[in-house]
Amino acid sequence: MGEEHFMKIAIEEAKNALLNNEVPIGAVIVCDGNVIAKAHNEVEAEKDVTAHAEIIAIKKASRILDGWRLNNCEIYVTCEPCAMCAGAIMNARLRKVVYGAKQIKFGTISTGSNVLNNKNLNHKLEIVGGVCQKESIELLKRFFSVRRDG
Repeated sequence: MGEEHFMKIAIEEAKNALLNNEVPIGAVIVCDGNVIAKAHNEVEAEKDVTAHAEIIAIKKASRILDGWRLNNCEIYVTCEPCAMCAGAIMNARLRKVVYGAKQIKFGTISTGSNVLNNKNLNHKLEIVGGVCQKESIELLKRFFSVRRDG
């Protein structure tokens, strides 16, 4: 099972967010080839600005592994992580981030403020972008076109 397989699971999570009128972003955490946590944005439902898919998935994975260090894990997220989520990914010591859509306004990789590749930090991780990008972008467009038109 490769990156596309796990990203498809994240996309299903993003679709759940869309059904709940949340920004359609999904995240999946994989450890040793197995999905151990998955989540989608719940900011509106929880009335909590920190209820991003990545944060929720990291919390779930930490509970499952009974520890905050997720250094044997990878995260698959449909959209490039924001600064808050990039910080959580870095602090959780995830070994790899795979994302779908670039996020020019809020992302921390394509904007040049790449928190995840900061050479001054002690944790280094692999970053792969553009996996299932088309599907991820389509979900975001669908969500925001309804907001603009409605």
